[in-house]
Amino acid sequence: MRPEVLVFPLILCSAAVVWAGWTIAAALRRPAAPAALAGDAAADRALALLQTFAPGIAASTADPRAMLTWVPLAQTARQLYPDAFALLDKAAGARFPFTSEQVLAAHARWSSDWLAWERAHDGEYKLKAAVAEAELIAAGNTPIARARLDAVEREKLELYQRRYEEYVRVSKQLQTLSK
Repeated sequence: MRPEVLVFPLILCSAAVVWAGWTIAAALRRPAAPAALAGDAAADRALALLQTFAPGIAASTADPRAMLTWVPLAQTARQLYPDAFALLDKAAGARFPFTSEQVLAAHARWSSDWLAWERAHDGEYKLKAAVAEAELIAAGNTPIARARLDAVEREKLELYQRRYEEYVRVSKQLQTLSK
């Protein structure tokens, strides 16, 4: 056999050996997966659940009302996949994806947000009422100026009542979730 014919297979074989070496070296550099996560169904589900609840964790951080959707969903998923949640709980060092403390913190944040809104609302409508009173005095107590002042007071009360109803509803639901 001529030596030129053997060159191509030798190059091909050498390339395969080098590629295999790089692949093995890369695998050895990667951190090993814990034995509990190595390819079983619970581990696969745990990863899927981790991906599923990541947006809910972020949403509940941004807005406490998100807990009202995500916590019951997590409770249902926990009943369906207890083994996967056991892995996630262990890895997180707490109940995944929401602990009781996180729900209580969401309730506290909801309450503090309410108080901040209430102060801002009161300040805004004091200013609107003062402007309407000044117009009333400047106009000489006309019916139109009086109606404007009354409208400001009605608007203030209606907005407050709507917002307060939402505050109470969400607050009660968050309290229920924390139990």
